[in-house]
Amino acid sequence: MEIYNSEKNVTFALVIVMKRIKKKIFLSGYVLIVLFLGLVKMCSNSIGKKVSDEGPVIEMTTDSLQISELETVKEVVEVTEAEPASEQELAKEPLSHARRVRSQRVKHPIRSVVSYAISFPDKEDVHMDAALYWGVKPIENRDSAEQMKDGLVYAGSDPFYVVDSRMKSSIPYLVPRAQELLREIGHAFMDSLSVKGVPMHRIIVSSMLRTEEDVRKLRNVNVNASPQSCHRYGTTFDVCYNRYDAVNRPVRDDTLKYVLSEVLRDKRMEGRCYIKYEVKQGCFHITCR
Repeated sequence: MEIYNSEKNVTFALVIVMKRIKKKIFLSGYVLIVLFLGLVKMCSNSIGKKVSDEGPVIEMTTDSLQISELETVKEVVEVTEAEPASEQELAKEPLSHARRVRSQRVKHPIRSVVSYAISFPDKEDVHMDAALYWGVKPIENRDSAEQMKDGLVYAGSDPFYVVDSRMKSSIPYLVPRAQELLREIGHAFMDSLSVKGVPMHRIIVSSMLRTEEDVRKLRNVNVNASPQSCHRYGTTFDVCYNRYDAVNRPVRDDTLKYVLSEVLRDKRMEGRCYIKYEVKQGCFHITCR
C-alpha cells in the first residue's frame, strides 16, 4: 500500500513538472515571436522611409503598372502640359495628385522692358540696309507679287498670328526669312503667355509687303508715308501692341504688351531682327536680319 502511494506521488510530481516545462516553453516561444515581429516591423519602416526619401521609381510599361496607375501617370503628364488652373477651377476639381501638381506650378514673372524707346531704338537706315540685303526688288503691283513664287511666300494664314482685317495698303507676302521670323515671334509670344499664366492670345500683323502701286495710293491719303518704305522689299512687317486676337478670354490691361516686348527684346538681342517702336501707329516695326 505504501509502495502504491509513493508511485502515485511520483507520477503526480512528474505531471506537475511537465506542465511547468510546457508553460515555460510556451512563454519563451511567445516572447521570441513578439521580438521577431517587432524586428520585422522596424526593418520595414526603415526601408519605407528610405524609399519615400529617394522617391518611387516608375517603369513606364503596361506589365508593371496597373490600369489605375497608368491613368494617374497620364493625368500628371497632361497637367504639366496644360495651362495653369485658376483658384475657381481648382476648387471644383476633386482632391488628387494632378490637382496638387497644378496648384503648385509657379508662374513666371512679367517684367516687360526698361523702356520701349531704349529697347527698340533701330532707325530706318538700319532697317533699309537689311531690306536691301535680304529682300526682293520693289514690285510694281499685286498681280506681279502673286506671281513671284521664288522670292516671296504667302503669309496670310498661320496658327501663331492673325493678319489684320483692316490691312488695306499691303498684302500678306514676305520673303521666307521674314515669314519664319514672324512665326517664331508669334509662337514665342503664345509660349510666354502659357508659362506666365496669361489667357491665350495671338499677335495681329497690321502691315506686310507694299507694292509701288500701294505706296502711291497710301501717299494720296497720307502725305507723311515714305516713298522709300522698307515694306517694299518683303522683309518688314508691323505687329500691333495695342490690339490682340483673344483665343479664350481677352485681357484688358497692358499685360500682353509687356509680354510681347519681352519676346521682341529677346529676338533683337539674338540678332534676328531690327525693331522700332512706333508711337503713332501703335505697332512694332520689324525687319529681319
